[in-house]
Amino acid sequence: WVEGNEAALVVDPGFEPNLILDVLADRELTLEAILCTHGHVDHIAGNAALKQRFPAAALIIGRGDAPMLTDPMLNLSGLFGFDIVSPPADQTVSEGDQLSLAGMSWDVREIPGHSPGHVVYILREPRPSLVLGGDVLFRGSIGRTDFPGGDFATLVAGIRRVLWPLPPDTVVYPGHGPTTTIGHERRTNPFLQD
Repeated sequence: WVEGNEAALVVDPGFEPNLILDVLADRELTLEAILCTHGHVDHIAGNAALKQRFPAAALIIGRGDAPMLTDPMLNLSGLFGFDIVSPPADQTVSEGDQLSLAGMSWDVREIPGHSPGHVVYILREPRPSLVLGGDVLFRGSIGRTDFPGGDFATLVAGIRRVLWPLPPDTVVYPGHGPTTTIGHERRTNPFLQD
């Protein structure tokens, strides 16, 4: 959320939605939207609880991963013996879409390879620039490509096409682990060296 704005976004709510709901309640925030970078279970498991509490919140995901929300085999929960389904998307997004939510402006870019319809959300306003990266780029690593629909070469090409042109001080908030910057990963990420 942006200070002074009562609307908030939640990105990739995983297995502990009550923690998110507690923060929203403590800060007296209204959930305007749930942004999903992709449809794997560890990024969508909390969608149902958030939508139950905030039914007007838009559930947004990349068009290519939207079917994963409601299919346990596609979102991988069925492969691990527990079927988790999310409410369906209220809105799907694709390459080049722009979103204005909770006082912030975002560009949507597609970076498949971890999942077929993986998207990242790049903050345009207010600055400084940041990327909500899901499971594309991590500090010193990249997303897994051994799941159904994954492809190493596609993921690497997408990172280079979409993320490398960003300013080096752009902060990446990955789906797992610590934040990093584009500059740090350009210099040091062993999966992305020429």
